[in-house]
Amino acid sequence: MLDAEERRELVIRLLQQTIAAALATPGAGRVVVVSPDPEALAVAAAAGAEGLRQTSAGLNPGLVEARDALAADGVGRLVILPGDLPALSANGLAALLRAADGLSTPLVVLATDRHGRGTNSLLLEPADIIEPDFGGDSRFAHARLAAAAGAAYREVADDTLALDIDTPDDLLLAEALHPEVLRAG
Repeated sequence: MLDAEERRELVIRLLQQTIAAALATPGAGRVVVVSPDPEALAVAAAAGAEGLRQTSAGLNPGLVEARDALAADGVGRLVILPGDLPALSANGLAALLRAADGLSTPLVVLATDRHGRGTNSLLLEPADIIEPDFGGDSRFAHARLAAAAGAAYREVADDTLALDIDTPDDLLLAEALHPEVLRAG
């Protein structure tokens, strides 16, 4: 649906919004963007996040790479947040963090996509309690991994975390609901 320039602009706007929401979330620590794309890392730095150049190929290997780098720095709790959530807000991220309150570690907290099949955010404590398994039906994969690891598991339902942009239909819905994010202005 989008030409290369429109796609680039959309990715940049969503990345900037994601970083802004993360930085504004009470209780959030470091905000790190992992990407093999130098432009995305430059956008991240300009928006106030740390950039981590991904050297592996693919989403899940990149997340493991980032997790391992952060764990080496002593990070114990990790929130994995995709950059395609047009309704994302600091309140939604705070709801994700609050969902971990009262759970004993190890723990896994996730927010599903609007279809109830995917994972739109994932909180892990410790950061390496499970391997990230994003892709088709990742909600179920993450739940299985949490059970196998003996982790406390909770799901969060929050409208600001539920809509992601994976398909043309998702893009049309997001544009109808959140034109301020998706249209250049």
